[in-house]
Amino acid sequence: MREWSIRIFVIGPNGEELPANIFDKVTYRLHPTFQNPTRVIKKPPFKLEERGWGEFDMEVVLHGTDKGGDHLIRHDLNFSKAQTFTNPRPNLVKALAQSGTVPGYDGTPAEENGVSKRDKRKHDGEERVKKKGKSEKQLDMEKLAEGLQKLDEDSLLSVVQMIHDNKTETTYVKNDVELGEFHVDLYTLPESLQKDLWKLVQEKVTY
Repeated sequence: MREWSIRIFVIGPNGEELPANIFDKVTYRLHPTFQNPTRVIKKPPFKLEERGWGEFDMEVVLHGTDKGGDHLIRHDLNFSKAQTFTNPRPNLVKALAQSGTVPGYDGTPAEENGVSKRDKRKHDGEERVKKKGKSEKQLDMEKLAEGLQKLDEDSLLSVVQMIHDNKTETTYVKNDVELGEFHVDLYTLPESLQKDLWKLVQEKVTY
């Protein structure tokens, strides 16, 4: 059994850790096998300490101060690296900018133009596939998704391992240990991994 802890802080302009006072409280949603899986902590650094056997996906809800809204982080508790908040809402970016420079933020509110982030990821993924040219035009994301579902158990285990080894901060995965299910958004995978998975499917599956 391993002891672990998680805390929330803001990175200052010189890389220093600053208190995350832009949040009123933090809600941690642990795996349902934990006793009292929903934990609410109301004081920085919003530190949660626990013990457990394995790794799992958890949800962290940051409740902003001054009507800042709620901000959700899906954190892969893998005992190996810190989690950086990606794609924060505009009001959170504005609050973060008060502690230092926020890459890509110039003071102008970000707009989503009515497009959900998942749809945007899908669109960006489709555009990346289109730009690969005739040499890789055989890569079909719909057939890739279909083929992955037809793989045998050993091949599926290899796929899961490949995704865990090569995923990036923008890759969406959800591992439901209790139900024995593994979910991934193929459009958020690195291009090289999409290509490797497609090659594997072509070798193992007959359409």
